[in-house]
Amino acid sequence: MGPSGFLVATLLALLAVQFVKLLWARRRFPPGPLPFPLIGSLWRVGWKIRQDTLIKLASSYGDVFTLWIGHVPLVVLTGFKTVKEGLSNDYGILSGRPVLPFFKVLGNKKGIIFSNGNTWKQQRHFGQSTMLTLVQMKNGLEHQIGKEAQLLVETFAQEKGRPLDPSRPTMRSAARVICDVVFGHSLPVEDEALHKLTEHLDVIAKFKGTAGEMFYNLLPSVMQLIPGPHKKALSSCEFVRSFIREEMEKHKKNGVPHSPQNFTDFYLAQINREKMDSTTTFNEDNLVQVIADLFMAGTGTLAATLSWALLLMVAHPDIQEKVHKEIASTLDSPTLISYDDRKKLPYTRAVIHEIQRFSTVALFGLPRLSIQDLNLFGHFIPKDTLVLPDLCSVLLDPKQWETPQQFNPSHFLDKDGKYMARDEFFAFGAGCRACLGRQLAQSELFVMFTSLVKAFTFQSPEGGKGKAVHPVIGSVARPGPFKICAVPR
Repeated sequence: MGPSGFLVATLLALLAVQFVKLLWARRRFPPGPLPFPLIGSLWRVGWKIRQDTLIKLASSYGDVFTLWIGHVPLVVLTGFKTVKEGLSNDYGILSGRPVLPFFKVLGNKKGIIFSNGNTWKQQRHFGQSTMLTLVQMKNGLEHQIGKEAQLLVETFAQEKGRPLDPSRPTMRSAARVICDVVFGHSLPVEDEALHKLTEHLDVIAKFKGTAGEMFYNLLPSVMQLIPGPHKKALSSCEFVRSFIREEMEKHKKNGVPHSPQNFTDFYLAQINREKMDSTTTFNEDNLVQVIADLFMAGTGTLAATLSWALLLMVAHPDIQEKVHKEIASTLDSPTLISYDDRKKLPYTRAVIHEIQRFSTVALFGLPRLSIQDLNLFGHFIPKDTLVLPDLCSVLLDPKQWETPQQFNPSHFLDKDGKYMARDEFFAFGAGCRACLGRQLAQSELFVMFTSLVKAFTFQSPEGGKGKAVHPVIGSVARPGPFKICAVPR
């Protein structure tokens, strides 16, 4: 046997050993597709992830099943009952966040989304209470959201019914609201810094959830040496943090205020209060990362949801007209729309929730890490296992929704036509890692969507309902490239 034959034989022997190890290891985990060396069970998933990818696998392997990413097991939870039990009832067991290579780039174990332990507990508790305080300061944040909605209407109106792509202006609006929340001021609409910020946030959002991120997590050392979209994403992460740090320095020059008015004010005051505590996690690095988390979670998601909302109005002109009539007959024309107006608009409120359910923008949610052994519906999940709750499978669960694959606002209406909340509405996740800015996001979505439908009729440039637009999967499921016409009413 020559040298090349020996190398081939050695490689085959190593692969065989690895395969046997995988077969032995999978005995500890819930069932799933057969894993192979190097690729794991990704052969069963394919390269193109769709919103129903994991739902289809669940039909073969059950609501709790295991995918192998290389040699790493990933336990997937699907369906309302399974996801709810895993995330809510066993509070804290699935509260961990895996320290994946790209997660380290995004958060470096700081902030809220990508941290663990005491850092996560302190930062999340502070973030949650402070966001609630800011939302309740009505004269500030609510007025700013109303102003942003009016600016968005004016931006659309400038096109005079010509085809436009709504994703850019909606993302800038979302970023401006976050700026107001965290810094106490908004960047001008045409400001170059705002455009750069949204562009870099968009780069990060588009890279997350892709095959490129998966390869980076599997082979970070190799990926650092080669060009590709991951390099752009790494650069964008640095830009976002630098932008935040510059704004933070401006706040520090003004000193700690006696009456905080924005998130940075509150956080700097907290740092000052705990500066003598050696165990505190409140510091400038965590402040920068918490704000970065808010930008990453609160811009692309809102822009994608509003884009789907307008597309669905084009596809369902009867529903669009019914929403407009309810708004026009209920709200005074000159006044800004507020979040409190949702109580007067049950049909509009139901339509917005159905948009979120049907579009399933959040997809699967970020993976969790089990911090203890967990038994879930007869399946054993060992400590330190990656767990992925499939939020799509909850929002499209045929056992919970009358017509899960159809856009149907009646899912959120009772027999008298009143808005009806649903326990199965997991658009913002569930449990201790649920979306921190849920109330802010709901307010933005309601005010902006209602303001737009009040002002315009949305139509396809081609006439009629237009062509079907398929989702592009990244950190969120956003519509593929499209344009619509906003015809002034």
